[in-house]
Amino acid sequence: MTEENWVIDLDGVIWLLNDPIPGSIEAVAQLVRAGITVTFATNNSTLTKEQYSQKLERLGIDIQATNLVTSAMAAASMVAPGSRAYVVGAFGINDALANRGVEVVDDDDVDVVVVGLDREISYDKLSRAGNAIRNGATFIATNTDATFPITGGLLPGAGSMVAAVATVGGKAPLVAGKPSAPMAKLIRDLVGQPTLMVGDRFETDGAFANELACGFGLVLSGVSKGVPDGAPKPAYIAANFSELVNEAIAGRGR
Repeated sequence: MTEENWVIDLDGVIWLLNDPIPGSIEAVAQLVRAGITVTFATNNSTLTKEQYSQKLERLGIDIQATNLVTSAMAAASMVAPGSRAYVVGAFGINDALANRGVEVVDDDDVDVVVVGLDREISYDKLSRAGNAIRNGATFIATNTDATFPITGGLLPGAGSMVAAVATVGGKAPLVAGKPSAPMAKLIRDLVGQPTLMVGDRFETDGAFANELACGFGLVLSGVSKGVPDGAPKPAYIAANFSELVNEAIAGRGR
């Protein structure tokens, strides 16, 4: 049997903000027991890798048996060590850049501008980011997801901030996270070739499955509530991650 290697989104699949989706934690344990490699891949750049690991551990997920990559890590991989960066975003980006050897400064005289989800975005931040980009700084977006899911609805995502900075700076960004190549490279370098990508946002996670050249499993517990008309049908469609895992595990013996 071919070794199975799953890439799994977090927001909308494992949890909604701080609320675990029923059955998702046990579903991860099922995969681990079945010998399936599990790699979490999130476009949410607000937390550091260590903070995400702590959150997963608090929920009961064995972090020693799983892997994790974030869009902040993907963005940092695109920046040369020793560069100066201005960040519109949260500490997860700053931490990833620091680990890369990049100096984060509160200044528009920089080599690169990195933009992600920023719950404290301001007119001043937009001005500095736009000035830096117009003056030649490379513009990197952690991702362009317009929203992200919480219990009961959607909140503005990084894509909303990226769109504002792109308007001010007059330039489209290079995108680091799903569904783009930098995130795919991080995953392949970490665990090899994936066999399935599981996510809740058809246009992002489905496209990322194509980038990874693997199957796609769509859960309806987050953003997407179905497959768009005319789009290719995913390998799996389920109400939530637990149901998807049960279907996949049951199908292994067929």
